[in-house]
Amino acid sequence: MNALQIFAVLVVIAASASYVNHRYFQMPATIGLMALTLAGSLFFVLLDKFGIVNLAPVALTVRSFDFADPLLHGILAFLLFAGALHIDLDDLKQQALPVTLLASIGVIVTCALTGAAFWLAAHSLGFELSCLHALLFGALIAPTDPIAVIGILKKVGAPRSLETKIAGESLFNDGVGVVLFLSLLKLSIDGTAPSVSSVALSLVREALGGIALGLLLGWSAFLLLRSIDAYKVEALLTLAVAAGGYGVAESVHVSAPITVVVAGLIVGNHGRRIGMSEFTRKQLDAFWEILDEIMNALLFVLMGLQIIAIKLDWAEIAVGSLAIVGALASRFFAISMLISVMRLKRAFSTGVVKILTWCGLRGGISIALALSLPPLPHKDLILTSTYMVVIFSVLVQGLTVGRVIRASGQTHESSDVDAPHPRSDDRT
Repeated sequence: MNALQIFAVLVVIAASASYVNHRYFQMPATIGLMALTLAGSLFFVLLDKFGIVNLAPVALTVRSFDFADPLLHGILAFLLFAGALHIDLDDLKQQALPVTLLASIGVIVTCALTGAAFWLAAHSLGFELSCLHALLFGALIAPTDPIAVIGILKKVGAPRSLETKIAGESLFNDGVGVVLFLSLLKLSIDGTAPSVSSVALSLVREALGGIALGLLLGWSAFLLLRSIDAYKVEALLTLAVAAGGYGVAESVHVSAPITVVVAGLIVGNHGRRIGMSEFTRKQLDAFWEILDEIMNALLFVLMGLQIIAIKLDWAEIAVGSLAIVGALASRFFAISMLISVMRLKRAFSTGVVKILTWCGLRGGISIALALSLPPLPHKDLILTSTYMVVIFSVLVQGLTVGRVIRASGQTHESSDVDAPHPRSDDRT
C-alpha cells in the first residue's frame, strides 16, 4: 500500500469509529477511538489465532508504517500548538512553580523509579534486562501526554488552577523526557556515557533555546496577525508557526515541543486578544479545533492498530502488567515528594497528589519513542510493556479521571487551594 492508500484507510477507520462512538457509546472522542480500534484489532487477532483470517499481510503493513516519524516530527507540532492556544497565560504564571518542577525534576525522578521497578519486574520473570534498557523504558514512560489529557480535562469539571497544572506539565515535560531518552539511547548504542553535567547542560540548552525561539516566533506571528484582518491568511500564519517553528527548532537542536508550546501561548493569548477581530478569533478557533480533532483521530486509530504488529507473549504481558503498577507508583512518589517541598511555601488541597498521579496519562509519544528504538535486546518486551501502560492509561485512567476529581471534591464549584501562604506580618 502506498502512503495515500494508508491515509485513506486510517481516515475511513477513524470516521467509522467516531460515528459508532458518538452514536452508541458517548465516550470522550480520543478514548472512544482507541477503544473501538483496539477492540477491532483484538477481534481480528483472535480470528487469526484460530486460522479464520490471515493477518500477516496487515501486520506487515502496520509494521512497515513508521509511526514514530510522523508523530515526533509532524503531528505533534500541530497537537501541541492547538493545546497551547487555549491555555491562559496568566493562569500559567500563577502555576509556574508546580508546572516547572513537575515537568523537570518530576520527570527525572519518575524515569529513575519507573526504570528500577521495570528492571525488578523483568528479572523476577526471567528476563535478563540491563539497567540501562530499563531506564530507557523509564524515560519514554515518564513524560505525560498532553494529547491524551487536555481534551478530557475540559469535560470533567476540573477547577481552572488544577487544569492549568496538569495541562502545563503535560505540554512542557516532553522536552525533558526526550533529552533523557536520547542520552540513554546514545549510551546504549555506542557505550559513551554522557556526564551528568553534559546531560544537565543539554536539558538547559534545549529548554532555554526552545523558550527563546518560541518567544521570537510567537511575537513575530502576533505582529503579523495584528497588521491584517483576514481570517484565512491568519489561519495559514498560525499553521506556519506550528509547522515551521517545529522544523526550525529541530534543525538548530533546541526543544521543538517547547518552541511550539511557547509560540502557541503567545498567539493564543496576545494574538487572540489583541491581534484578531472577534470574527477572526471564532474562525481560527474553529479551524484549530477541527484540525486538532482530525490529528487526534488519526493518532489514536494508529495506536489502536499497533496491537496487530506486536507479538504477544504471556511472560511479556506479565511484565507489562507489573510495569503499569510501577509507573503509577513512581509518579505518585515523585509528585508526593515535590508537593511536600512546595507545601513549605504554598497551600495545596489534600487530594492534589492523587489527582495529579491519576491524570498523568501516557499516550502516543511513549509509543512513538518505543517504536523508534533500534534493534536492542528485549525491545519487544519494552514495546509490549509500553503499549500496555498506554492502554491502561488512556482507557482506565482516562475514563475515570472525572470520578477521581469529583471524589476528591475538586470541581469548578470547589476551590483548588493553591496559593502562597500569607506572610507572617500579614496574619492577624
